[in-house]
Amino acid sequence: MNKQILHSKIYENKNKPSLLIFHGLFGLLDNWGSLGKKFGENYDTHLIDLRNHGKSFHSDEMSYESMVEDIADYIDFYNLNKPILLGHSLGGRAVMSFSIEKPNLVHKLIVVDMAPKAYEPHHVKIFEALNTIDFSNVRDRKDVENMLSKEIDNKAIVQFLVKNVYRKDDNSFDFRFNLKGLEKNYIHIISKAIETGIFLGSSLFISGEKSNYILEDDKIEIIKQFPNSEFISISNAGHWVQAENPTDFYNSVVSFIES
Repeated sequence: MNKQILHSKIYENKNKPSLLIFHGLFGLLDNWGSLGKKFGENYDTHLIDLRNHGKSFHSDEMSYESMVEDIADYIDFYNLNKPILLGHSLGGRAVMSFSIEKPNLVHKLIVVDMAPKAYEPHHVKIFEALNTIDFSNVRDRKDVENMLSKEIDNKAIVQFLVKNVYRKDDNSFDFRFNLKGLEKNYIHIISKAIETGIFLGSSLFISGEKSNYILEDDKIEIIKQFPNSEFISISNAGHWVQAENPTDFYNSVVSFIES
């Protein structure tokens, strides 16, 4: 059986460092559209859909071990030499796992608003809302937005989720992410800490000033696993740091890469 390679959008920039960017839970590579294009001006930039997300393959498995192998297969398929890995939220957990498991394949690590610790499940209401969508009654994206708005009292989250709605070949609608696969594996991927191990390479942990995903106490634990770490808090930003303050985010990432 041939290996399935993660779907991506590539801004090819030969002879420049390769930068692999991974989105978070329920996300897709399009979330990085304008920033990805900007990074693509100076780096060989790959915006990548994680398994069970975007246009990448669907699977019943959604473990960190499987995501590590996905990234390894991707690097091998495109013959990339020690890329820089950047991951937000769930993508951050994937690249942390990869860096610990396969440190010789990583040049630098950038983790956005995520720690290696176990988190309390906090997406349960979102799963419940997504499961209320009856696509047989959906005529367009606006219908899905209206349905989700009855369950989720946060316009930004609703709009973020609706970006995943697409029209299938038979003109019906569906989510791009594998809802059943994500729900089945959710507790495992959120409530399990990243495997013990150490990545000695240069690492940058970026947090949003208004976010509580990386607490001061977490930094002590992060340094145990990623001893060569820097920490940056981006002002006027919550968990979606790159979307809420893209200028400071971009400048921080480039400064770290070039250092």
